This record gives sequence, C-alpha cells and structure tokens, in this order.
Amino acid sequence: MTDVNAIIERLGALYVESFHVEVPSSDTDLLETGILDSFQFVELLFALEQRFGLRIKIENIDLDDLRTLSRIARLVAANGGAAEPAAARSSSSAADL
Repeated sequence: MTDVNAIIERLGALYVESFHVEVPSSDTDLLETGILDSFQFVELLFALEQRFGLRIKIENIDLDDLRTLSRIARLVAANGGAAEPAAARSSSSAADL
C-alpha cells in the first residue's frame, strides 16, 4: 500500500503543477467537483504517461478509474507505473520509457 500512497502524493503534485488545483483529499470526486473536465482528461492521461512511464489505452479506461486520486493511483499501480520519480530510477530503465 506504500506504493499507492506514494503515487497519490505524486498525483497531488501533478494536479498542482499541471492544473493549478490542489485536490482536497485522495477521495475527492474530481469529476463531480469539476476539478477534472473533458479538456483536462487528455492532458491528465499524457501527464500520467510522462510521470509514471506507462501507456494507457483510452478504450481500456473506465471513467470511474479517474474519479479520485486514490482510483487513479490504483490504475497507475495496476498498469505498472513507478511510484518513484523517473529521475530516481536507473538510467537503463528510464531509457526504456
């Protein structure tokens, strides 16, 4: 569960940096509150790919997977996303991204 918590922390930072919004909690519904809108959806997927070194096909995503930071963190973890920043990983694994 530590990896998921680390991913949640990184997701919170991603929202502040990319969308200039601080998410109140890891269980805040991002869609219901308007924090995540349809324009930001694609931007979020791109940011997840960049930050966590993974590829997620849109057709494989259930909208409910993107409702909260907790759910996004589970999605990232399930798709092999790294909990630590890319700079912290070895250069050989970073080159594979």
